[in-house]
Parts: sequence; structure tokens; C-alpha cells
Amino acid sequence: MMRQYELVERVQRYKPDVNEALLNKAYVYAMQKHGHQKRASGDPYFSHPLEVAAILTDMRLDEATIAVALLHDTIEDTTATRKEIDELFGEDIGRLVEGLTKLKKLDLVSKKAEQAENLRKLLLAISEDVRVLLVKLADRLHNMRTLEHMRPDKRARISEETMEIYAPLAGRMGMQDVREELEELSFRHINPEAWRMVTERLAGLLSRHQDVIDEIERQLSALFAKYGITAEVKSRQKKPWSIFRKMESKTLSFEQLSDIFGFRVIVGSVEDCYRALGAIHTSWQMVPGRFKDYISTPKQNDYRSIHTTIVGPSRQRVELQIRTIEMNDIAEYGVAAHALYKDRGSVADNGDHAVSRDTNAYAWLRRTIEQLAEGDNPEEFLENTKLELFHDQVFCFTPKGGLIALPRGATPIDFAYAVHTDVGDTCVGAKINGRIMPLMTELKNGDEVEIIRSKAQVPPAAWEQVVVTGKARAAIRRATRAAIRKQYSGLGTRILERAFERAGKTFTRDALKPVLHRLAHKEIEDVLAAVGRGELPSADVMKAVFPDFKDERAAAPAKPAKRAGWFNLRNAAGMLFQFPGQASSGGDQRHALPIRGVHGDLPVHFAPEGAVPGDRIVGILTPGAGITIYPIQSPALVAFDDQPDRWIDVRWDIDQTTGERFPARISVTAINEPGSLAEIANLVASADANIHKLSMVETAPDFTEMVIDLEVWDIKHLNRLIGDLKELTSVGEAKRVNG
Repeated sequence: MMRQYELVERVQRYKPDVNEALLNKAYVYAMQKHGHQKRASGDPYFSHPLEVAAILTDMRLDEATIAVALLHDTIEDTTATRKEIDELFGEDIGRLVEGLTKLKKLDLVSKKAEQAENLRKLLLAISEDVRVLLVKLADRLHNMRTLEHMRPDKRARISEETMEIYAPLAGRMGMQDVREELEELSFRHINPEAWRMVTERLAGLLSRHQDVIDEIERQLSALFAKYGITAEVKSRQKKPWSIFRKMESKTLSFEQLSDIFGFRVIVGSVEDCYRALGAIHTSWQMVPGRFKDYISTPKQNDYRSIHTTIVGPSRQRVELQIRTIEMNDIAEYGVAAHALYKDRGSVADNGDHAVSRDTNAYAWLRRTIEQLAEGDNPEEFLENTKLELFHDQVFCFTPKGGLIALPRGATPIDFAYAVHTDVGDTCVGAKINGRIMPLMTELKNGDEVEIIRSKAQVPPAAWEQVVVTGKARAAIRRATRAAIRKQYSGLGTRILERAFERAGKTFTRDALKPVLHRLAHKEIEDVLAAVGRGELPSADVMKAVFPDFKDERAAAPAKPAKRAGWFNLRNAAGMLFQFPGQASSGGDQRHALPIRGVHGDLPVHFAPEGAVPGDRIVGILTPGAGITIYPIQSPALVAFDDQPDRWIDVRWDIDQTTGERFPARISVTAINEPGSLAEIANLVASADANIHKLSMVETAPDFTEMVIDLEVWDIKHLNRLIGDLKELTSVGEAKRVNG
């Protein structure tokens, strides 16, 4: 175990004026607090925070961060308190230690929810100070290095969590070395056989090709010397997890991989990067489509480098990365490396090691934090964050030249939401490079995207299955929920308006304010939506507003045998259904809800047998599903005879401009001979109706009985169609099916 003076010496190597007193005090305090605690390996528990601190010294971080690493488990696992740490080490260190403390006693419904809540807290803490992330990743890295001492089931769970969250989070924050080691350790425990196979083959490949690797390094060094470029050339080998993932995703064998080995060229300046690139491309042939300039267009995690692939010595494909020393530090240590380059700007000066917030990594983090503020539930947040973490980027442009970084596979819908939530919600189309293209088009690097908008647009729920960004998915879900809530709220308003009218009262939204607590809701909209969903009877609202109100309908005895006598209906389209026991007003339709179809502003559905304009209809309120419209002759209505609160007055209110057909079901008995079905289908089509569904009920040698679900304009259209079917020589009988 590393001693106290050894830790101080490690920090002194890169920070000679280290605050030794702070490190010594944190070392002694943490060791005393953890006392005789043991890890699963049997080692003293204090060895863990000490190793976490050692990992952070490799990143050359300041003594405050090292002190936090030593203390990071004290609040959670010992008698230490936030107040005590504030008093001994200052509020800054106390805040960071608390930010790293896991959630302990939460009433959460699932392990997934707990994981999501921990991620929420971690990201919120990171947004305030990036050092929380650096300590957390070092903590996870050491835990993964010692994971073999845990139970097999726990090893698998921790490895999967590391692979799903912490490794890609390290990558998104630019810490590539940490990401690769976390992936490597997780891969080893998740799929040990695959890890062993890839590792053994890599070792064999390296031994066979070492001479070629040395020769390429020698030739590259000689080339740069010829052009007067000072450069360091280092070979690099892909990691086992990266190789296995490529084999899986592209269905390749190990022998088919051509980019297992690559070379990194480190030069002194950006100018030298492009000089080195010119020297390479004038000496060897470039592989088309394998050149990427991440210096002029950095990745979202601030990664900057030039990538190219050439056909090098011995006709071998050679991958090259060209970057400066600073770019290399940032590529390996990400946000931690920004402490070494303060000239980029900083949030706050934390000694000599300030950390920049003006980075692309922080921009991504800020967008993720926005999702927290918009109220997604824990599981949705976890899902959306994983979507953001896993994808590589494509870079697209707005018409004004603005750069938008998106996950690979993103669509114009993702682009619209990346610009602004309002732009996504009102998106109706897109131009890609000046051409109108489908919204499902996958965007490519360099595409210019122009979003076409309409204020009348509401994002369809189906978009959620198309988009790949967490922000777009969360926004679509919110918009869908808002649209459904608006529908139910509108239905609830209309139900209450008519209920109040029947009682001789006038409904106003303000009348609900004083009684919200009686109705167990906080907002008026919640009450209206609950009524619309059928969760809150209108009679209960009436009683809350008018305590002396008596529902005469509820007191009326149910008489199923005389159910048809409960209605007062006219003989034309637009019939009005009266509630059981309700006093008729001579067929007055003022209290009836207007029904236009399934695409109106109310949550309306039709019974399986359908209903068409001209039918006498009744609405049944189904909790959580809105109104189901039945024709008055439907036998299914018998089931609701003893539930008067669910019966809703409805009437047809057809908008001729919409051109909407309505569902109906018919039964057809046809002669069983070739061509009879085609004859029926042709007649339906020629009559301007539409077959939605067809099923064979009974088939005999001489006849076939089929049930056809149709879409027609109204009752006259349906009756005319049935009459035409009866005229066919191949049809024995045609009739409407009611339930």
C-alpha cells in the first residue's frame, strides 16, 4: 500500500508547490475513518481510495482532487458527515465528496430506476464540477481492476453497468485511455471466452508482424526527417473489445480485419500536422474514403486529430493518426487534460489546474442536464442518456453554416430537435443539400439540412421509433403525452359542461379551483383529464362543487329489458342519445358531444362492428381509453346497462371537407368458386368503399361465409353497397353485422 510521503511525491513531480498539509490531513483522516474495514479481496479498505488517488496523479490533477479521491467513500461508508468534512477541508471539498455519495435509502421500484437515479445525481454533480467525474471514473476503474474478488453474478452486473454507462461516459468526455481500459475489463468478465480468443490471436499476430511494424515506423521517421518535420512515430494496437465489436457488427472474421495495427504521429504544431499529412500522401497512395480531419471539425468530446489510411510498405494498409502533443493529451485524458491548457478559458480557477467548461464535452453534458429539468422519468432518462453515449458522430450544417453534431444514424428529425425543441415539434419536412427528402433519411457527414416547419404540426408518436437522439425521443414523448392530455382534458370539459347544464348550472374552470383538494388533484387540467379518461365521474365533480347536488340518474332503477325506451332519438343522421332516466327535452341535441371521427379533437374509438353517420349512436366512456362509439342496436351495450355513469350523449357532426370514411362490418355468403372473391372486392372498390379487413368464417364445398370490415361514407352508402352485393350472381346473402 502506498505510503503518505509517496503520494505527496507523486503530486510534487508535476506540481512542485503542492499543498502537502492538505494531502497529509486527508490521508490520515480517511485511513482513521475506514479503520479496520476490509474489501472483498481481504485488503484494508483504505487501499481503495488510495489507489483511486494514485490513478488521478497519473492524470496530473491538483491536490484538491486527490484529497477528494482519498475521502470519496467516507460519508457513505463511515461515520464521517458532510459538516465534519466542511469544517476540516472546506466546503468545496465537502461538496465534491457529497456529490460522489451514492443514493442509499430511496423508495425506488426497480434496480434500473436506482441506476438511473444514481446517474442523474452523478451528471448533475459533474455539471457543477468536472472533478466529480474524474474521481468517479478513477473509482470505477480501480473497482474493475479488482473485480475478480466479487461473486460471479455481481461481476456480471457491475461489468454490464460499466460497459453501458461509465465507459461510454469516459469516451464522451474525451478520456479515451480510461474508456478503453474500462471496456477491456468489462469485456473480460462479460464474455471471457471471446476475450481470451481475441487476446490470444492478437498476441500471435503481433509476434508475426513485429518486423513489418518496425519497418513502417522506420520509413515514416525517415520521411519526416526528409521534409524537416520533427515527429514522434508510435505504433498502436486495437484493443480486444474494439476488435470483437467490429467483428460482430460487420460480420467479419479475425483474418478479414485490416486495421488492427495503426500508427500515431505526434508533431509540434497544427501546421506540422498538415505538413506531415502532405508528406505522407505524396509518398504513398491514400485509401479513398478513409480520410477524416477532426482538427478543423473536432468531435463532440473535443477530440482533434487527422486520420488517414494509406497503402504503405509491402502493400499493407496502414492507419495513421496525426496530432500535436496537446491534442494527444486531450485524446487520452479528455476533460482532465484541459487542466494543463488553461488558455482555453475556465469555469473557476482551482489552483494551477483549472478545468475548461467551454468544451464540446461540456456542451453535450449541458444538453443532457436540460433533459433532467424537463421531467423525464428515471428509466426514460437512463435510456436517452445511453442513446447519446453510444453513438459516434456525424457533422451536419444549418443553412447559415452552423455546425450540428449528431449520433451516427440520425435523421432530419434529430437535427431539428438538436437545433431547438420548438423546431422539432413543428417540423413537417426537410431539405438535405437543397433537395426535399423524407424525414427518415439517414444524415451523412457534411449534409446541409433545412427544416420545413408548420405551427399546426404535432409530432407523431411513431417518430419515437425513428429518432436516435435522446433529446428528440424525450421531446416526442412529452409532446405525445401533452397531446393525449389535451384530448382528454377537452373531453372532460365537454362532459362537465353538459353535466352542469343538465343540473341547471353553468360550468366554469374557476369553479374547480376551491375543490381541487376534494378531488385529489393539484391542477384544474388534471381534473378535466381525469374526467375525460373516465377515472373521475362527473357526478363526483358536481358533488364537490355543489355539496347538495343529487344525481337523479344514479337513483333511477335500471331496466335492461326496456333499454331502448331510455332514448329520445330523431330519425335522421345526428341522433341524440339520452342517459337512462334522463328527462327528454324533445330531442334537443345541445347536451350531446359532437362526433366527427377518429381524427377529431376528442379521444374517440369505434366498436369492433363500427358505426357510420346515419346510425343512431351511443358513447361509452372507457377509463384510460376515451369514448367508444356503438350503434344503438349493438348487443354489446347490454353489458353497460348497470353503469349509467359511463353512458355519454353523442351526435354526429360531420365535416364534409375532411373526406373521412367510417367503419362498418358486413357478412357475405358467396358461392365457393374461382373469382367470386375478386368479384366482391371489385364491386366494393367501384362503390368507393374500402376493405380494411377480411376473414373467412366458414368454408364449405358449395359456399363461403366471410366477414368484411369496411370503411364507408355513411349509412346510405353502406346500404347501397349491401344492395349491390346482393345483386351479384356469386353472392347468396349480404347483411350488416351488429356485434
